[in-house]
Amino acid sequence: MGYPAYTPRGGANTNGFAFRGSPRGGGNSRGLSRGGGFRGSPRGGGRGGFGDRRSSGGGRGFRGGGDVRGGGRGRSPRGRGTPRGGGRGGGMRGGKRVIIEPHRHEGVFIVKGKEDALGTRNLVMGESVYGEKRVSVENDDNEKVEYRIWNPFRSKLAASILGGLDDIHIKPGSKLLYLGAASGTTVSHCSDIVGPDGLVYAVEFSHRSGRDLLNIAKKRPNIIPIVDDARHPQKYRMLVGVVDTIFSDVAQPDQARIVAINAHHFLKNGGHVVISIKANCIDSTAAPEAVFAGEVNKLKEEKFKPREQVTLEPYERDHAVVVAEYRPLKKKQS
Repeated sequence: MGYPAYTPRGGANTNGFAFRGSPRGGGNSRGLSRGGGFRGSPRGGGRGGFGDRRSSGGGRGFRGGGDVRGGGRGRSPRGRGTPRGGGRGGGMRGGKRVIIEPHRHEGVFIVKGKEDALGTRNLVMGESVYGEKRVSVENDDNEKVEYRIWNPFRSKLAASILGGLDDIHIKPGSKLLYLGAASGTTVSHCSDIVGPDGLVYAVEFSHRSGRDLLNIAKKRPNIIPIVDDARHPQKYRMLVGVVDTIFSDVAQPDQARIVAINAHHFLKNGGHVVISIKANCIDSTAAPEAVFAGEVNKLKEEKFKPREQVTLEPYERDHAVVVAEYRPLKKKQS
């Protein structure tokens, strides 16, 4: 499903997603048009900085015919309210004119209607995965193209993009190992991004969530579902090839070790890990900032070089996403 049609309290200027109760009175979000949105957290955490910032920007889009569809009966995301107007699909209120612009992250798009939203180009036309909105537009060749709205309240990767992450290291043609795939909500958007030339190896321990993941993979040939424990990558070593990127959302106290052992098995030298860290799952007694710093130090011990860190508020409390490079390649001297 898509986004609830939240309105900002107190007249905050939110050029991106509007949401109730903007942190500390709201403020000016940078918005989706620059590929950012809600930079930093209301707690003063904001971006960590390991690397240089890259240029933002979108590029020219094309105008669509405004066919905005809801896909099935959706639940409201984590009790944050229900879409106005009732039950199906929900979230983005599409008008008759919808403009699609490429985001600075390749394979991600900005869907501009009455409200701006993130989206990915649907790999399986006409199919909704989790009740999300779908938007159909005509491209320059008068061909119908469908985009799926990407809800940051249900996807930590989407939240990190809106938090200002410079590079998600997932793009068309990428080979991605996804740890903690759950029911496949974010995995399906990664499937859209990497496209038919890429692969998503999706590892999920829960058999209940694994069933949903298997059903999604039946319609998306670029998803390889693996229902197994990410702590034991040797069990699925025959299924997974060398990958460009690992995304981890396992929410376990030993997450850094889990990521490291999978990286040693599958990640290419110079590849990247993108890790969603939930502070309470690591140490509920310590300050979140101290937990994040501790996890970064663990990664350094495993031959990772930290590159970026962003917090996920207002979408997730006490969460951060850390990007690190594995065994960085030495730059050739000119």
